[in-house]
Amino acid sequence: MLIRQQVEFVEETDFWKKMQSNRIGDLLAGARLKAGLTQAQLAGKLHVRQNMISDYERGKRRLSPSMAKRIAKVLNIKVDRLS
Repeated sequence: MLIRQQVEFVEETDFWKKMQSNRIGDLLAGARLKAGLTQAQLAGKLHVRQNMISDYERGKRRLSPSMAKRIAKVLNIKVDRLS
C-alpha cells in the first residue's frame, strides 16, 4: 500500500507531468542524434524549418501522424517509436 501511494505521488508532480508530456520529443531527439543529424539537417531532409524540429523536440508542437511517418522514414526507425 505504501509503495502504491508513493507511485501515485510521483505521477502527480510537475516534473513527472513534464517528463511524460515530452517523451516523444526526447525520443525524436535521441533518434536524430543516433542518426548523426543536426536539427537543421533533419529539417532540410523534411523540407521544413529547423525551428519546427526544435519545437517537436521541446514539446512545444505536437507531432502529427503524417509528420511522424515522414520523420520515421528519414531516420530509418519504426513510426511507432514516435507515438
